[in-house]
Amino acid sequence: MEFDFLSPLDSEIIDYIDGLSSQQLGSKIVLHTSEAFPALSKVTIGIIGVLENRGNSNGNQEIDLIAVRKELYGLYPGNWDASIADFGNILAGNSKEDTYFALKKVASSLIKNNIIPIVIGGSQDLTYSLYRAYDDLEQMVNLVAIDSQFDFGKESDVVSASSYLTKIVIEEPNNLFNYCNIGYQTYYNSQEEIDLVEKLFFDAYRLGEVSNHIAIAEPVFRDADVVSFDMHAVKSSDSGNFTPFVPNGFNGKEICALSRYAGISDKVTSFGIFNHNDTEQESVLMAQIIWYFIEGYHYRSNEYPFGSRENYLKYIVPSEEEELIFYKSDKTDRWWIEIPFITNGNNKLKRNTLLPCSHEEYLAACDQELPERWWKAQRKNSI
Repeated sequence: MEFDFLSPLDSEIIDYIDGLSSQQLGSKIVLHTSEAFPALSKVTIGIIGVLENRGNSNGNQEIDLIAVRKELYGLYPGNWDASIADFGNILAGNSKEDTYFALKKVASSLIKNNIIPIVIGGSQDLTYSLYRAYDDLEQMVNLVAIDSQFDFGKESDVVSASSYLTKIVIEEPNNLFNYCNIGYQTYYNSQEEIDLVEKLFFDAYRLGEVSNHIAIAEPVFRDADVVSFDMHAVKSSDSGNFTPFVPNGFNGKEICALSRYAGISDKVTSFGIFNHNDTEQESVLMAQIIWYFIEGYHYRSNEYPFGSRENYLKYIVPSEEEELIFYKSDKTDRWWIEIPFITNGNNKLKRNTLLPCSHEEYLAACDQELPERWWKAQRKNSI
């Protein structure tokens, strides 16, 4: 059984949790101990540690995640009612591929049981396992990475934290519908890579673009299935990680806001946080990022694609080429734009689909400016 890959929590963590007050988060979660395993039917969010860091050449090869767990479980929850479990750790396998397989199996089983896995890595190449966990679900996958780099490598490269995206893009079965990078820094990416993102109709937002207007990231998360956070996207003065030194990046408030957007998204079904150095300093911000994701989860509104669009206000914007159809939720005031189903065409999406967008994109469309994300989605759909 796939849960045999999970080892129980360290006695140091269990002793620490035993000493917490009944109000702290650690006292309110179910733990995988040597005596007991959480009942899946009662869990909505599952925390998994993956002690695999071989893909990160600059990081410590051995990690234990004790510091981040102590920080997280010492925090106080909000007004939460979700049942949270810590399923323990997946130990590093004989090879990286063994660990990828174990995480894929565990994550896939949790997602099938309607449990959202929060994966604490480990190196960011573990994102590949989260993507592959959807193979059995037979659906197209949207991946969002908060990262200063695109993580492309040569086709012949060994999969690592800096090259895993190539494997995701080229490997069969190809279930990736969209990849979006949030927070890339141009000087860390070759022009060839930036051009490739455009050529594949993927989305990318520069660090300054997102820092100046953090809300532009919200529609992106609303369309994501997998969210992968690279701690190197946070500047060192805020993360506490000085190996490697990162002078520019998101600050603590911004990275927590992005995590909350990921939690609020009705569609996000797996979340990972990677490329850290397993230090006490960095654990403080990592714990807060996870806290904000769980906080966001409690503000989900079960809108499209889960609810009906009957109560949405429909706006039709005529343009020179075709009519654009927008929908606005009467509950949250959020916006979507319709990607039309092309008859007699090769549609990756099997029906008319709504793409999350912003009010600003609707206003731009009224001025005859086609939303770029809509255009890219339409192109990808018919390739």
